[in-house]
Amino acid sequence: MNHGGNIYQFARRLGCLPEQVLDFSANINPEQAVKLSCLHNVSLTPYADPEYSSLKQALAQRYPIPLGAAIEVFNGASAAIFSLLRVLEAKDLVLYTPLYGEYAHIAQELGCTVHNISRFDNLMADIPRHSTVIFVNPSTPDGQLYDLQKLLAKWQAAHCTIILDESFLDFCEATSVAEHIAQYPKLYVIKSLSKFYGCAGIRIGYVMSASSAIKDLQRLEPAWKLSSLDMAYIQQALANTAFIEQTCQQTRYLRGLLYKTLLDSDLFEHIYPGQANFLLARLGTDIDGYKLQTALEASRILIRVCDNFEGLDKYHVRFAVKNEQAIMLLAQGLASFKK
Repeated sequence: MNHGGNIYQFARRLGCLPEQVLDFSANINPEQAVKLSCLHNVSLTPYADPEYSSLKQALAQRYPIPLGAAIEVFNGASAAIFSLLRVLEAKDLVLYTPLYGEYAHIAQELGCTVHNISRFDNLMADIPRHSTVIFVNPSTPDGQLYDLQKLLAKWQAAHCTIILDESFLDFCEATSVAEHIAQYPKLYVIKSLSKFYGCAGIRIGYVMSASSAIKDLQRLEPAWKLSSLDMAYIQQALANTAFIEQTCQQTRYLRGLLYKTLLDSDLFEHIYPGQANFLLARLGTDIDGYKLQTALEASRILIRVCDNFEGLDKYHVRFAVKNEQAIMLLAQGLASFKK
C-alpha cells in the first residue's frame, strides 16, 4: 500500500537520488528525536526480549495505559491493523472515509462486508449493530481533528467494536480516547510511532485495549517480531520528551507557512483546515493533480494525488509539512507553474 508517492520510482525517472527529492507526498515528521548513531552500542548477539518489557515501559510513560488496559507492539501500524482485524473476525466493517487504503485492502482479503460512510457528507449516518467501526483521528488525508463524544456514544449504543487510529494525534496536542477503554472494553486504539518521530524505516506501532482483548490478540503473534535496533531507537526517541513540545510548535508554524504558500499560489479552490502534519487541497477544474505533479518534476518535488482515497478524485492533492527551505522551494515551483 502506498502511504505517499513512490519516491524511488520518481527518483529513477528523474535520474537523481531519492534523497535529492523534496518529498511532500509522505506525511512524516522532517525532524528526528534522536540520531541514528544512538544504535552504535546495541548488541546484536542475544535475542531481543520476547516480552518487549523495556519498550512497553517506555511506551507506557509516553502514552498512559488506563487501569485494566494493556498494549501489544507490532512491526508497524499496518501489521497491527492486519493482526487486529484477523483476530476480531469482523463481518461488517464500517469505514469512515476518506482514509488510507490499508483498511479496505485488508478487509477485502479477510472477506469482510465493507460499509463506507463519508465523514464529509454523512458523519452521523446509521451503522449496522454489532459491526466493527474504524475511524482515523485526526483524519487523513485532510487532517481534521474530531470531537468523538457523540460518535463514541452512537457506536457503543449499537454494541460496535471500535477501532480508533490515532497515528497523527501527537501533532495536535489532543487527548486520546484510550481513557474510555476502562468503560468500554471493545475499544481498540492503534498508534504508529514512525509519523511523529520521523522514522518511517523504524517499524513500530501498537494496539491498546482491555487486557483480556490484548491477550486474545497476542495468542497468534510470533515471537521476536521486533528487532533490537528498532526497539532501541524508539526507546531513545521516547526518552526525548523535549522533542514533543518542540515538534508541536514547529508543526503549527510550518503548517501555517504551508497553508499560506498554497493559498498564495491561487491554484486551489479549497484548502482543508487540517490540524496534523499535512494539508489537503483541491485544485480548480482546469488542472488536476497529475498535471501539477508533472509540472513540479523540474523542481524534484513529489506530491500526493489523492484519487485512490474513497470519495476524493484527481483534483485533490496532499502536501506534507516540511521545513522552511522545502516550503520555499515548493512556493517557487507553484509560482513557475502559473507563468
